[in-house]
Amino acid sequence: MGEPDTAGERYSEDDATPARKRPRPGERRLQILQTLASMLEQPGAERVTTASLAAKIGVSEAALYRHFASKAQMFEGLIDFVDQSVIGLIRQVTDREAAGPLQASRIVALLLQFAEKNPGMSRVMIGDALVLEHERLQERINLLFDKIEAQLRQSLKTSDSPTPTADAQVAASLLVAFMQGRLQRFARSGFKRLPSEHLQAALTKML
Repeated sequence: MGEPDTAGERYSEDDATPARKRPRPGERRLQILQTLASMLEQPGAERVTTASLAAKIGVSEAALYRHFASKAQMFEGLIDFVDQSVIGLIRQVTDREAAGPLQASRIVALLLQFAEKNPGMSRVMIGDALVLEHERLQERINLLFDKIEAQLRQSLKTSDSPTPTADAQVAASLLVAFMQGRLQRFARSGFKRLPSEHLQAALTKML
């Protein structure tokens, strides 16, 4: 669950260590999060319950609660992964690209590619998977998009316009709304309408 190197980083159940009778410390916890992520990837998936999650893994609900105090804490584990991934990808771009529209465009592209590679995580990012869960989870997602918008504002404060700060704020807000719209469409289409569809052409028009 470390910081990803590329937008292709994927949080996949396929990466889980083969099950043993006595998993190493932390191994079962990781398996729970990977299974939860895989269940969120199913198009049209209903709200994931601890009963369905436990059944998928082949353990009791009580076993889940030996590793997480609540289902909300399980979702927080996924949000932690999303947050670390997003911050890591942004850092990759800002380390390599000079501030400006190209930097902002690259950030948006990498984040949408990350969501495309991780359909379950895209449902977490738009809050779709958090409906009826603890409100603090949605607050964390809101904070994540605030961080993204703040970085985009910083990236775009290079205009020769008389009002570069105001212009950057408007453009950053537009880009975040665009990202959220693409993620919503991705989830609502059963992951068929990809976030990267005509992406460069759309970004060129906006920037």
